[in-house]
Amino acid sequence: MNGEELREALRAEMAATARPPSLSVDTALRTGRRARVRRRAVWAGAGVTAALLAVTGVGAVGAAGSGGFTPAAPGVGPVPPPSVHDTKPVWPTGPDGQPQEDRTARAGTRYDRAARLLDDLVAVVPAGYTVPSDPANPPAGQPPSRDHQAQFDDRVDGVEVWSYTSSATVRQGQRTGRLLVEVHSAGNRLPAEPCPLARQFWVTAGACEVVNVGTTRIGVVVRAAADDRFDQWAAYQHPDGTVVFVAQSRRLGDGQPELAALPFTPERLAVLATDSRFHLR
Repeated sequence: MNGEELREALRAEMAATARPPSLSVDTALRTGRRARVRRRAVWAGAGVTAALLAVTGVGAVGAAGSGGFTPAAPGVGPVPPPSVHDTKPVWPTGPDGQPQEDRTARAGTRYDRAARLLDDLVAVVPAGYTVPSDPANPPAGQPPSRDHQAQFDDRVDGVEVWSYTSSATVRQGQRTGRLLVEVHSAGNRLPAEPCPLARQFWVTAGACEVVNVGTTRIGVVVRAAADDRFDQWAAYQHPDGTVVFVAQSRRLGDGQPELAALPFTPERLAVLATDSRFHLR
């Protein structure tokens, strides 16, 4: 067979073979849609079956008994009734005769005590330092220079336990630091020993020393371990159980230059912890 005869044979073979259908975008899309619908139907059917099995309670038993699907883990059981511990807490009654909306007192006797605590803190700031006042319209996100809060902590044997916190920015020239007083009312569960008590301040560890103020022993953390929010603080528990923490820091933590020295010595911090002005009853 020469070349011409081979070409003729090939043409005849191609003419005898049925041509495949031409490719169509519309046809391909319709085919894809039908496949997607089928997949959705399969998954929907599986979901309905699973839901029915869960409702009728035959999921694991029925499937395993018929030799079919066996779940890899136990199914979700009935929802237990609400626990008494899940109920919304009953907050202390506010000055309007209604429960507070959360732990913080925003008016009334407790609020006023925290405000007075701030005034007393500002009053003990040593000479050479000032406490700036907050502007009427502070920039958004700027922490207040002076702040106070009264917070409900717990009920112990039917007695409400509160904590009162007041803090103030202290300034010396262009350098700033912070002072803070925190008082826990009688009935709290804080330890009585000086250094164990001092280490309960914001649950912060550090090197603690016992400083004597007369015959009273005061725990003073003179160097914080890892937490740099405060450099030093003193702790004292009054005979009635009221606990006072007095803390100081060289810095505010907002990028401003820090104080060259702390406002108080450890001995002065210990004396302030026993100051009757901070003994809130």
